[in-house]
Amino acid sequence: MKQTRKTRQAAARQKKSQPSGAAQPSRRNVLKLLRSGAIGGVVVAGGGYFARGSFQAHAAEHDLSRLGQGKPVVVQIHDPQCPTCTSLQRETRKALKGFGECDIVYLVADIMTEKGAAFAAKYGVPHVTLLLFDGEGDLQQTLKGMRQRDELQQVFTSHHAAST
Repeated sequence: MKQTRKTRQAAARQKKSQPSGAAQPSRRNVLKLLRSGAIGGVVVAGGGYFARGSFQAHAAEHDLSRLGQGKPVVVQIHDPQCPTCTSLQRETRKALKGFGECDIVYLVADIMTEKGAAFAAKYGVPHVTLLLFDGEGDLQQTLKGMRQRDELQQVFTSHHAAST
C-alpha cells in the first residue's frame, strides 16, 4: 500500500504527540515528594503558630491599659533602637522569671509609638527607666538607668510585698 502525503503527515503528528520514552515518576519518587511536602507543611505551620504566639505576647506586653487592674506592674520606658534599653529589658525579664505571671505584670512603653511617648511624657521620664506601680495604678517607685538582675529581683520582691 502506498502512503499519501497526508497519511504520512498524520502519522508523524501522532508520533510526536506520544511520549518518547519519558520516564514516569516511580512510586518511590512520588512518596518522597509527598513526604517532603508534608514535612514542609509542618515546618510552615509550626512557624506560623510560634509567630502568632509571639505576636500575642508582644501585643499584651505593650498594652498599657492593663495598668491599675489589681496587680502590681513594672513598666519599662523603652526605645527599641537603644542598646542600653534592650539590655535593661533582658535583665528585667530575667529578674521577673522568679515571679508568677499573676504576681507582677511587665509592660513596655515603646517611645517610638505615640502611646508609649505620651506615657513617658506623662511621668516625665526618659528611656532606660522602670516605673513600678501598685495594683491601683499609682506610681510607687522610679528606677532610672541600667540595673542588673540581682538588684532588680530585690526591688521587685519588696515592691510585690508592699503592693499586695
